[in-house]
Amino acid sequence: MTDKSLFEPYTLGSLNLSNRVVMAPLTRNRAGAGLVPSEHAAIYYSQRASAGLVITEATQISAQAQGYQDTPGLYTQPQIDGWRKVTDAVHAKGGRIFVQLWHVGRISHVDLQPDGAAPVAPSAIRAETKTFVNNGFMDVSQPRALALDELPCIVEDFRQAAANAIAAGFDGVEIHGANGYLLEQFIKDGANARTDAYGGSIENRARLLLEVTAAVAREIGADRTGVRISPVSPANGISCSAPQPQYDYITEQLSALGIVYLHVVEGATGGPRDVAPFDFDALRSRFKNTYLANNGYDLKLAGARLAEDKADLFAFGRPFISNPDLVERLETGATLAALNPATLYGGGAAGYIDYPALADSNAQ
Repeated sequence: MTDKSLFEPYTLGSLNLSNRVVMAPLTRNRAGAGLVPSEHAAIYYSQRASAGLVITEATQISAQAQGYQDTPGLYTQPQIDGWRKVTDAVHAKGGRIFVQLWHVGRISHVDLQPDGAAPVAPSAIRAETKTFVNNGFMDVSQPRALALDELPCIVEDFRQAAANAIAAGFDGVEIHGANGYLLEQFIKDGANARTDAYGGSIENRARLLLEVTAAVAREIGADRTGVRISPVSPANGISCSAPQPQYDYITEQLSALGIVYLHVVEGATGGPRDVAPFDFDALRSRFKNTYLANNGYDLKLAGARLAEDKADLFAFGRPFISNPDLVERLETGATLAALNPATLYGGGAAGYIDYPALADSNAQ
């Protein structure tokens, strides 16, 4: 009934994973004062430590990088200390955990930016989307274009955040190059109208992502560095006129850097897998290390793709929220608990750490 190989150990770089099921990054908007992970975060992540790999919610590399209310950072000592509680709790359960690092770029609001400044972007093109701020959804603010001499600072912020991640006890980091955030804004020509070395050609638009990745890999090791991409997702109002050659090139360059995995959103983020024509197998063939497949996966699809050698690891998102023991439920064919959408973003323990595991349910 199930493909047992999904639940067998897998070697990711220097890490031994207990299975091939990955907990995808899931923004929950529950950070506390100073954007430190909440008091419940260690419980939340450790409850889900049976995943082969846990990837945390997206985490800011700087104050400027924030785009949503109550999302955590990794650029101050209290934030590092807060994440250390999380990593210690996950490791105590035998789990492995990476932190996803992001800069949201234009997907932000002036009320979230230092001194009320405009969000930054490759070009002064406002995204047609909303963000969560002041306890509600509001249109994102008009961004300003980053100056050329500001880009090394972005690279440095990613590098420092990666160093902070290791100090906080993470096994590695995932660079967020997907879903319409800053690095993807540079990649896709719908958001990038620059005429300098970071705009125009395929190579130029990929430059910032590759510089960030190289800097992080030098800092913490390529075997601790992953990258997430979403070639055809329209998330956050992003678009690309020719995604196939763009992402074929990016994948080849990332492979050459030796990063440990490529995390690919296949289709529209959280939506249809066939949103636009794209050959994801072409990325698989161009990347020499682990291919982590994401979007709409269930047991049947993951098993089929693994049997065809189309991917190595498989990311599950929202099912992990309401099923802390998702791996066990998938392996045994148990019913999956339903998600309460009212508690998805913000709040406290409710809808965060109170979803029961099978063992808890059976004991009642």
